[in-house]
Amino acid sequence: MTPQVSAADLAAVETQLGRPPRATHAVAHRCPCSLPDVVMTEPRLPDGTPFPTTYYLTCPRAASLIGTLEGSGLMREMESRLGEDSGLAAAYRRAHDSYLADREALGEVPEIAGISAGGMPDRVKCLHVLAAHALAAGPGVNPLGDEVLERLEPWWREGPCVGRDDDG
Repeated sequence: MTPQVSAADLAAVETQLGRPPRATHAVAHRCPCSLPDVVMTEPRLPDGTPFPTTYYLTCPRAASLIGTLEGSGLMREMESRLGEDSGLAAAYRRAHDSYLADREALGEVPEIAGISAGGMPDRVKCLHVLAAHALAAGPGVNPLGDEVLERLEPWWREGPCVGRDDDG
């Protein structure tokens, strides 16, 4: 697959992250302010290292709010529910399969075959990844990612997270 990301988007993501982005394939989702908030990353970094995180949250405001949710114990509560709710567990397994299919469309990396991100399909270990997947894939694909997004304040309401002059 040919990368689908502009120089302006890469510049915005670099400002958001405070470092150059690595192996960015495409903008997977845009914030209502029009800046990237999720990028799709190649399954191998430029040095050849396998990289399982296909969907990477870039917006610092969203990331900060999600960090607060992680600190609240939400991941433990979600993981506990996975063990109690077979319907939720099945939907989360489908999210895992969806994530793997999206990554495999970018390229096969045997070292990370069957490994998605965020703890899927049995654990919850990174709400940032789950939210990024939910934003990129749309509602109904990742149930726990959807829950994370429902709990967030609208991070875009104050305008862009980086200045328009910074994004290219």
